[in-house]
Amino acid sequence: MLKNLFSLFRYRVLIQSLVVRELKARYRGSVLGFLWSFINPLLQLLIYWFVFSYIMPTRDVMGMSPYALFLFTGILPWTWFSASVLESSGVLIAGGNLIKKILFPAEVLPIVVVLANLVHFFLGLPILLAFLIYYGKLNATIVYFPFIVVMQLVFTLGLCLFVSALAVHFRDVQNIIGNLMMMWFFASPVIYTYLTISPSIQRWLNYNPMTHILVGYHQSLFTGSMGHWPWLLAMVPVSGVVFFVGYAFFDRLRETFAEEV
Repeated sequence: MLKNLFSLFRYRVLIQSLVVRELKARYRGSVLGFLWSFINPLLQLLIYWFVFSYIMPTRDVMGMSPYALFLFTGILPWTWFSASVLESSGVLIAGGNLIKKILFPAEVLPIVVVLANLVHFFLGLPILLAFLIYYGKLNATIVYFPFIVVMQLVFTLGLCLFVSALAVHFRDVQNIIGNLMMMWFFASPVIYTYLTISPSIQRWLNYNPMTHILVGYHQSLFTGSMGHWPWLLAMVPVSGVVFFVGYAFFDRLRETFAEEV
């Protein structure tokens, strides 16, 4: 397993090429092309602002104002996470022709899915940062932001490797993941703040790794207070374990992929 894991470094050019190809394919035939990577998050944020300012005005609860910006701060990393997991559930099946090639490393496909969605996440960041600056929300705690991104990357890679391998043998996983992600969304502090949840519910939410990752984004970018740092430190080994377990599971089933796809 470790030999295959370390050999991934040799395929960095292949991974880069496939990520670029994936990004180009998303906007092929589009007049505006990659500009949609900026337009889409901007329109999304403006819609949130209009809805929660005029149609469903919200109160300033525990520092969540403006709520549209608070919501967008959580939606952006959640979209990266959920899109990666959903796409990885079918990526090996869709790439069956590549997997059947003897020298092609199958784990490259879910890795490309995660990295392509990471690029979209980064392309949406300028919009978020611009509004954070406008509302005076940007603080020195932004220095923790790269640390949280790396943590989410490692956690997402491990989960996507596990899901992609499992889906090859159990096709129902694709449908299950779709419903699971919807439940996971509401079990994560995306549309609400962690601090407003009762302690009895917080106890259960603490078992959700995305709870701490999303709180990390909210605190490093929006509130400017890193009071959740003990949980974030605990997430470092958790993310590492999820990655190695996911890769070990993937590596164990590797030899069966060509037959199943």
